[in-house]
Amino acid sequence: MNTEEQIQSFRNAYQALGAEIGKVIVGHEAIVEGTLIAIFGGGHVLLEGVPGLGKTLLVRTLSEVLDMSFNRIQFTPDLMPADILGTNLVMETPGGRREFQFQRGPIFAHLVLADEINRATPKTQSAMLEAMQEKSVTAGGEIRKLAEPFFVLATQNPIDQEGTYPLPEAQLDRFFFKLVVGYPSGAELTEVITRTTEGAKAEINRVLTKDQIIELQKLVRQVPVASHVKDYAVRLVLATHPKSETASPISNQYLRFGSSPRGAQTLILAGKVRALTQGRFNVSYEDIEAMTPAALRHRLILNFEAEAEGITTDHVIAQILKDVPKDGELVAV
Repeated sequence: MNTEEQIQSFRNAYQALGAEIGKVIVGHEAIVEGTLIAIFGGGHVLLEGVPGLGKTLLVRTLSEVLDMSFNRIQFTPDLMPADILGTNLVMETPGGRREFQFQRGPIFAHLVLADEINRATPKTQSAMLEAMQEKSVTAGGEIRKLAEPFFVLATQNPIDQEGTYPLPEAQLDRFFFKLVVGYPSGAELTEVITRTTEGAKAEINRVLTKDQIIELQKLVRQVPVASHVKDYAVRLVLATHPKSETASPISNQYLRFGSSPRGAQTLILAGKVRALTQGRFNVSYEDIEAMTPAALRHRLILNFEAEAEGITTDHVIAQILKDVPKDGELVAV
């Protein structure tokens, strides 16, 4: 296929996924778009919102649309790492001998829903770190590779924080996007009620196989990024570093720490996916700008002053986008 055919194939797959998910999920177009962009970019997603907004339903619907294995893990305070990764059990062979056999945990799937991930202890949360970054699991002294492609879609509840364990910064940084799920509008709520109280059930069709997703992910990596666009992404990330020469004034005022290099990687990859969804084989300033809130909001650490004044990372990011010119001086390499 030539480039035009590849772009059209990507757009067709993306639109087909969105159409199938739309049969079940009402509204939340930005959340669905962000989730699909992260999947094509090869990253994990953290969905945050109050109960009942459809976070878990979105992930379940995605598992039905994609022809991949799916497991759900309900995080609770008594969940142990072995409950996620698996453990060695003593099994009896047909010959009567006993030997250890590794029983795989639910992490061994292409798509894993980590439901209410902040309800588990830090010890259990850390079991996800290696899986999310290295796409492998170390258990029983042996390293076991996870299936490709591998995605973790985690949900967390921003209220009712008693007895919860906030995710450490190291784990938050491993999420490609953090998407904030908001309340539906009146029209959307009416549609939700209609769909869920009248006995109608949507027929979901599988759209993509895991091999097709891997091929589309490879196409994303081939999308070129001009040096001035790449530099814009770099300057946005550098502007989040307080007390540095490149810091934005609002970063100096409200941030303790800025984004890691993963933030810049995410901006570029997400920009490439968005460009393809728009039918372009090149990344624009607008692609980077549109992806910045989801890519950076969980990578910025607020200081005490920000928390006291009720300043959010989204507020800081919005100001940084105003402060950083798109055609500024190139950063010295």
